Order: sequence, then structure tokens, then C-alpha cells
Amino acid sequence: MRSVKAFAPATVANVSCGFDILGFAIDAMGDEVEVRLKDEPGLVVVSIKGDQGRLPYEVEKNTCAVAIQAMLDELGQDVGMEIYLKKGLPLGSGMGSSAASAVAALVAANRLLGEPFEKKALLPFAMAAEKVACGAGHADNVAPSLLGGFVLIRDYHPLDVIKLHVPEGLHCTLLHPHFELKTSDSRSVLRDNVSLKHSTIQSGNVAGLIAGLFQEDFELIGRSLRDVIAEPYRATLIPGFYETKEALKSAGALGMGISGSGPTMFALSKGEEKSPAIIQAAEQVYEAIGLGVDAYHSAVNTRGAYVIEEK
Repeated sequence: MRSVKAFAPATVANVSCGFDILGFAIDAMGDEVEVRLKDEPGLVVVSIKGDQGRLPYEVEKNTCAVAIQAMLDELGQDVGMEIYLKKGLPLGSGMGSSAASAVAALVAANRLLGEPFEKKALLPFAMAAEKVACGAGHADNVAPSLLGGFVLIRDYHPLDVIKLHVPEGLHCTLLHPHFELKTSDSRSVLRDNVSLKHSTIQSGNVAGLIAGLFQEDFELIGRSLRDVIAEPYRATLIPGFYETKEALKSAGALGMGISGSGPTMFALSKGEEKSPAIIQAAEQVYEAIGLGVDAYHSAVNTRGAYVIEEK
């Protein structure tokens, strides 16, 4: 085997009430990375497609290379590898774009080396890449992209990641307005301190969401999609947010929130049949304010990242 290609799905981080501790994977959308062995030691990023020339080729800045290098350092190996990245996710979208690239690269490289690491053990290397991409090594995008489904990051020290139950029939609609919102800008508006009142409300919603997932109680899931910590500040950076939220609720969505740091928004629904009405409602809002919006509908991806091809 000299070459392996892998796919890693897009993700929704935070899931409203679960700031930095919850995320889930989206089916179909994602990034592809091919990793090829080369005779000379060291990593090289050979090709990047779908990024409009914006992503770095430098090994120390590219998330694919950073993730693989972290894995090789842990193994104590200096293997030569070429990296070919095909972006399927828009940059700065709030869909876990940098995470998907890093995860796909790791899954491919790990298989190429004979899988010295179990899938879950790749997480710290993906988090190292996230730190380079956005300044913080959070796992709420990389964990669901790698493992699939809904994921809870209970703690970071030590890392404690738990897969949650996904109710059958739970679907997601993603809405991506036509503008870019940098993660750094989205984080800059957040407050350093949280009141006891808001902490209590947020804790109740996190517990309610997790209980709703395991009990397959869709109404409870919807009631729990409430964020009083990040959304009130981040929503001001997304034109049409509150109008869209109201319209989607009327269209049958269980609830709506910001995907990651935005500007993409997500809406959960029971069954896919409500998706056309949800998408139409969002498109009407953005047409009224003169801004384009891309809409995607998907079941929750329970598989996570996987190998597409090896040769």
C-alpha cells in the first residue's frame, strides 16, 4: 500500500447550549485527503483544491500536515508523506472545515502506517491541528468528525469524550449565509464571566438535550436548544438571525442555533419531510434582506471519518 484516501464529515459544534462541549456530524458533506508515501523523510503538501488559493502549503501551518506530524512525533517516526487535500467545505463557515481536513488526513495516514492508533486515539493529534487553525485545541468539531454521531467532551484534562445516542429520524438543515465570519471575531464578542443564573439555565438545557437524545424525546430536544451564553452576542454578527429563527420554528423546526462560531446556522427536525419548508422559510428571510444563503439537508452522520480508497 502506497496511498490512502479518506473522507471526514462536516460538523455542528456547540449545538446551542453545549458551548465547546457538544458537537455532531453531518452526513455527505466533508473534506477528502489523500496521503501518499514518498521515499524521502518529511511531509509535503502537494495539492489543495476547492479553497480558492487561501490555505497554506507550509507544513507548520496546514492542518492536515500539523495533525499527521503530531501523530508521527508520538510514534517517533520520520516517514515521508505527500498530502493532497480536496476541500468540500467552505472556509470560515462554522461547519468544522479545518477539523474535517485534519481528521481526514489522520485517518488516511494512520491506515497507511498499518493503523498503529485506534480511531479515538487520533483525537489529540487533530486537536493539535485545531490549535494552529483557530488558536485553541477544542474537540467539539474534530471529535464528531472523527467518531460520528453526537459527542460530548466531558473534560479536557484528561480528555474524556463520550458518544451519545442519536434518535432515529433526527435530521438537520444547515443554512450558510453568503458571508464569512472569522472564528477570532466570533470569539472576541464573548464575555469572560457567566452569571450564576445563566450557568444554571445553560446546565439545565445541556442535561435536557442529552436526556432528549437518549429518550428519543424530540420535543425535549427542541426545548433544550437554547443558548444564553454565546448566542446572544454572536447572533448580532449574523444578519437575519432572529428573523430566521422565528421563521424556522413556524416551519416545523424543533429549534435553531449557530453552528460553531457561525455564520452557518443549524435547525433540527423530526424527519426529513419538514426540510423543504424550513429551507424555503430561510430563503425568504434572506431574500428580503438581500443576502444569498446556501441550504443543506442531512441526517446525522453516525459513521464519522472513513477510508475511501487504498492502493
